[in-house]
Amino acid sequence: MKRLAPLAALALLCALLLAALPGGPARAEDTPIDYAAAVRLDMDSETVKAQVRVRSYIDGDTTHFYVPDGITEGNVLSARYLAVNTPESTGHIEEYGKKASLYTRERLSAATSILIESDDGQWNRDSNGTRFLVWVWYRTDESEEYRNLNIELLQEGLAKANSSGQNRYGETCMAAIAQAKARGLNIYSGEKDPDFYYGSAIELTLRELRCHPQQYEGKKVAFSGILTLNSNNSVYVEDYDAETGLYFGMPVYYGYNLSAGGMEILHIGNEVRIVGTVQFYEAGGEYQISGLSYRAMKPNDPNNLQKLSEGHSPACPVTDLDTFLHGRVTVPGEETSEEFDYAQLVLAASLTLEGLTVESAATDDSGVTLTCARDGLTVTVRTGDASGADAVGKTIDVRGVVDLYNGEYQIKAFSADGIAIRQ
Repeated sequence: MKRLAPLAALALLCALLLAALPGGPARAEDTPIDYAAAVRLDMDSETVKAQVRVRSYIDGDTTHFYVPDGITEGNVLSARYLAVNTPESTGHIEEYGKKASLYTRERLSAATSILIESDDGQWNRDSNGTRFLVWVWYRTDESEEYRNLNIELLQEGLAKANSSGQNRYGETCMAAIAQAKARGLNIYSGEKDPDFYYGSAIELTLRELRCHPQQYEGKKVAFSGILTLNSNNSVYVEDYDAETGLYFGMPVYYGYNLSAGGMEILHIGNEVRIVGTVQFYEAGGEYQISGLSYRAMKPNDPNNLQKLSEGHSPACPVTDLDTFLHGRVTVPGEETSEEFDYAQLVLAASLTLEGLTVESAATDDSGVTLTCARDGLTVTVRTGDASGADAVGKTIDVRGVVDLYNGEYQIKAFSADGIAIRQ
């Protein structure tokens, strides 16, 4: 069971007694208790433990770890932190979600050692069956004691309770929450989150929008991503999702009325915050964003198109053609997981297909359509210029964005270097 250092145990007892007295918990101006250090990792307890390394940071309360043999298939464990529920930063973006995610990343990236611990004698999965419920311990120097990151998130006011009193460190968790409330930290501060946009749009990620576009049809949304292609008065935007390892994309129609300042922001390679309305484009048979606006006199307006950074390139991950056409992907959720076609998820995102044999080429006023094959599978590649028109019978590599035409997935190649003919 839990073991407290003598002084820490005394401090915890005093805090609990004070909380029970008239006037409630300790005042915000009192010296705060470091509850993350008040519990000690007991290596001799009945819980199971493992030393791990971070594979990828997901959000404040979810991390993927490399684990020793025998725990999970593939030696990667998706960890859902016990007792805490940090604000969202991977679906709907919530206040203090980005700060909680950054806090977890900063603590673990500085760690010299990380251990995970179960709440009892076995590794337990969460309700959707894809993640394991764990306590996360870390230290930044081998001479230090381990700190409990779950409890640290609670005491910093970066997480709300999630069955926090019903576990092996329950008393400490509840005391940490009470102190965070008394001190008015972060989600309990009553103050606006400086990293959150307080506009009229729904803040979300491209992953959430791509997985559930129909839920947002006709609604104003906001998200960020890298611009990869400009075609037919639209730009394509993509963003990486660490949990699935995929790039998610969305076409954004800017039309003919966007101001010159707005058009300057829509430069390929820029990271941009997009604010617009979700609509189903009947002619193309897919969802897109429209209704962009840019007000030069109010560049920081949360409803404005905004440039966040520049100098980026399309990701173009190399993808197997069979995976692209027939692959399935499981996307974890808070309560349940969902399964999607691979191509459906990477629609409007960039990728690379290699070793395609061009079987035919059809030229029209707006470009060339190549019918390509590999290993008995066929895919269409579309170019906006004459690229590849003389490639029939040759083998090519293609870089572009995933597009939908007449209900079939195809690749819209980048004009400059989208098609490379192998010698």
